[in-house]
Amino acid sequence: MASAESQPRFGQSVKGLLSDKVGSCSGDTIALTRQVLKGSRSQELLGQAARNMVMQEDSILHSEDVSTKNLQFNIGHLVEHSKNLQDQLRHLLK
Repeated sequence: MASAESQPRFGQSVKGLLSDKVGSCSGDTIALTRQVLKGSRSQELLGQAARNMVMQEDSILHSEDVSTKNLQFNIGHLVEHSKNLQDQLRHLLK
């Protein structure tokens, strides 16, 4: 009779261990899923940061081009103005 009584306890104990193991695996699966999602989000953020850096670099390069063109135009204008002033000065000194 001892064996008849021990079988239900053994079955219950195995069921309990199995239930604990399933719960533990479920928790591990949830933690793994969260980590994968977090890693995916990190990759998204890194990609977005890289795109933003490229856009800023393009903007800076465009700004440099515009500034250089403006400076060249202003230098040309100042050279022309300087020539006109020199001509006026020569005319006055005659």
